[in-house]
Amino acid sequence: MPLRLFHSSGDLMADRRFEFARDLQLKGDLPAAADLLEQALELAPDFTSAWFTLGEIRSQLGERDKAIAAFRKSRESDPDDQHGAHLHLIRLGDAQLSEMPKAYVQALFDQYAPRFEHVLINDLDYRAPSLIFKAVVAARVSAKKPALFKRAIDLGCGTGLAAAAFAKQVDRFTGIDLSPGMIKQARATGLYAELEVVDMIEGLRGKTDASADIVVAADAFVYLSDLAPVLTEAKRVLAPGGVLAFTLETHDGGGIVLGEGLRYAHSAEYVRGTMTKAGLKLLTLEPASPRIENNEPVRGLVVVAEKT
Repeated sequence: MPLRLFHSSGDLMADRRFEFARDLQLKGDLPAAADLLEQALELAPDFTSAWFTLGEIRSQLGERDKAIAAFRKSRESDPDDQHGAHLHLIRLGDAQLSEMPKAYVQALFDQYAPRFEHVLINDLDYRAPSLIFKAVVAARVSAKKPALFKRAIDLGCGTGLAAAAFAKQVDRFTGIDLSPGMIKQARATGLYAELEVVDMIEGLRGKTDASADIVVAADAFVYLSDLAPVLTEAKRVLAPGGVLAFTLETHDGGGIVLGEGLRYAHSAEYVRGTMTKAGLKLLTLEPASPRIENNEPVRGLVVVAEKT
């Protein structure tokens, strides 16, 4: 089975029906899976995982109204929304584009942490850290400045791949990630002087003015809809001449969309406008694919900006 969040209903029979339903879902027998989930929900009406999975199946079957009803019940039974039902409601047009539930992001990456690097590197050809590194070096060479930094902040640090890419360029790394599981993996690398389990924006807000020379975010801002708050805080935390570098996913239209992979995609136009409003000088905005997904390169952007 694909890795996914599961919360027991507390009823053994309901849990067994759920397991059988998941098997049927993966085998493609969606109507039978839906029927079993409804049986499970009769036994355990507040069974969040069953409501969420039923929503997925109804959506797969093209039954939009029933999918919306199931995802709403999933969210009602777990107000923190660890399963991310709200994101599916956005995709189905039942909710406005808004930020991801923090509990969802934390649960997602806590589960993913032990196999994160293996999957990204071996299965998804992940290259966001190297894209950021090359873009920063190129921007600094163009400006005739050294690509060496005393103090760095790694936002959404994950297991430490960005810190590894910049290890020879940075004297002191602080890592910030919402997932305790990811922080545990990052600590094992020995690359960080400091690690914090906290939301990216909250982590930046805890830093003093001009306390960093570079801020990096490899594939982390795809979990933020509105970039304005994080850009504003990054500018405040950066010393004059400091660098902000990150990757994004993008799309052909304007503004922001929530993609099929449940990550936000930001248009280049949106990035330019938000950078200007934040008071950052845009140095680099180039198309670059951070990973492979479904055997296709994911459309992305690599961005480098400077605090003047």
